[in-house]
Amino acid sequence: ESELTAFLGYDPYARNGAYFRKIDTQFGSIEVQVPQDRNGMFHQHTLPDYKQHTDLLEDMVIKLYSKGVTTREIADLIEKMYDSHYSPAQVSNISKQMIPKVEAYHKRKLSDKFFCVYLDAAYIPLRRETFEREAVYIAIGIKPNGHKEVIDYCIAPNENIEVWTELLQNMKSRGLKQVELFLSDGVVGMKTALMQTYPKAHFQRCLV
Repeated sequence: ESELTAFLGYDPYARNGAYFRKIDTQFGSIEVQVPQDRNGMFHQHTLPDYKQHTDLLEDMVIKLYSKGVTTREIADLIEKMYDSHYSPAQVSNISKQMIPKVEAYHKRKLSDKFFCVYLDAAYIPLRRETFEREAVYIAIGIKPNGHKEVIDYCIAPNENIEVWTELLQNMKSRGLKQVELFLSDGVVGMKTALMQTYPKAHFQRCLV
């Protein structure tokens, strides 16, 4: 109503009509009355167009999805907690908002120097058509100031030196020019791959 008053430049004396919108919020489902002007020129901005749920629920869906909770489990949780029904397909559509963020993460400019970089692959159950354990390659760096950062990661069916070589080359092309020390387990070919990309870096095999 305040928006309509500002749009008209005066308080509407007569009833201009209204329509109702249903919005899912963290407090449950609410119905909002949106006023209209006689000429149909008023456009409100309080509620995003065509949106039927609040950002808080979207954020929760994305956070749960990033933790590995399935779309069906998220839909059930949202319904139990907030009495808002989301189908697994809706949850899947919301979670797709993460895709541009992930792509930007893999393309971001890297710091030019890390004191130490840990390289390791962890086998984690991932959902494709079915659940299968796949290798998640992870590079974690420590900067000269002590700050720890996940430099990059990638996923492959299993651990092999070809994937590690590609990950290292990608790190260098994105700005990481100098590393004092690399640590990894005994994956075959790692020392050779490091000599090709970071020949001045020291290498230490981790014991634990």
